[in-house]
Amino acid sequence: MKIIPIAFDSMGARSMATFIETGDVGILIDPSVALGPKRYGLPPHQKEFEKMEELWKSIEDFSRGADIFVITHYHYDHHSPERTHIFRNKKVFIKDPQNRINYSQKKRAGHFISLIKDSADIVTADNTRIEIGNTLIEFSPPVPHGTDSKLGYVVMVYVEERDSLLFTSDVEGASLNEQIGWMAEKDAKTVIMDGPMTYMLGYRYSSESFQKSIDNLRRLMGSGLKHLVLDHHLTRDIAWREKMVDVFAAGEEFGVSVLSAAEFSGEKELLLEAMRKDLYRELG
Repeated sequence: MKIIPIAFDSMGARSMATFIETGDVGILIDPSVALGPKRYGLPPHQKEFEKMEELWKSIEDFSRGADIFVITHYHYDHHSPERTHIFRNKKVFIKDPQNRINYSQKKRAGHFISLIKDSADIVTADNTRIEIGNTLIEFSPPVPHGTDSKLGYVVMVYVEERDSLLFTSDVEGASLNEQIGWMAEKDAKTVIMDGPMTYMLGYRYSSESFQKSIDNLRRLMGSGLKHLVLDHHLTRDIAWREKMVDVFAAGEEFGVSVLSAAEFSGEKELLLEAMRKDLYRELG
């Protein structure tokens, strides 16, 4: 199994786009990229726009080799109504657009479906499983986007062939039992997770949720995990490593490599959103 992070926050823009290739099928999860509209009171820098276009090109390149697409929820950094040509003649597994969904995402889902319904094979993913040759693909029941359901729900994805991967989508560190419970059941060797929202710690992300996330990550490491890829909301924080020191310590204890998606891909981290103030300062 090949696990290829295509576009992530640690690579320069908001995204969790991931390509998985097994001996049977190519799977592209959450093929989109977006930029934070405001950070430090500043709009995206030109370097962010340039990087976003570069990452979009990579997504489009990988889309050609994908047999199956997955849309875990309807935020624009996970799906795009602007580049729907990539879904033409593909099977697209989507978060249920009618159930366990908030108003905003329900509206976006309806629009997205209207754009691809005549050219793609659309399947509701929530709490289902399929087998393609020796490859198993499982989708979780819908779980809250983050620490509660105010922002809606997401589906997590588990893929197993000779190796195994679990992709969490936006669980913001998996501080809830319903999130970590399904993850622990799967016993994946590699987990790609949206980490805790430390850049809003004490504001939109509580210290209690952060501690629960740390505890749950430690629990996950004791189950045979080999690689824990933490990214997305977490890597919008330039100091994410310092704040996750307890997780790195647990990784050493359990023999789990803890790293960003950029590191997992062998690339240098490029936390452009977190660097936005400095990018503007460089202009004088």
